[in-house]
Amino acid sequence: MGKGFATKTSSPNKTKKIISSKEPKGRLISWSPWPPANFQTRYPAFPLVLTLLIVLVGQWYISLLR
Repeated sequence: MGKGFATKTSSPNKTKKIISSKEPKGRLISWSPWPPANFQTRYPAFPLVLTLLIVLVGQWYISLLR
C-alpha cells in the first residue's frame, strides 16, 4: 500500500455546463464598444440621472457666464 502520489492517473469526466442567462448578450449598438446589451436592465435610472446631471451642469455653467 503506497502512500503519496498515485501510480494510475485517470482523467475525471469533465462536463461543460451551459449557463443560459435571460440577459441579452452583445452590444446595444452593434458597432459600439459601449454600452453592453444588459445596460438598460442593470441601470434603469440612468436616463433620469444623466438628465439631472446635464441640467445641473448647465445651470452652473450659465451662472458662471453672468
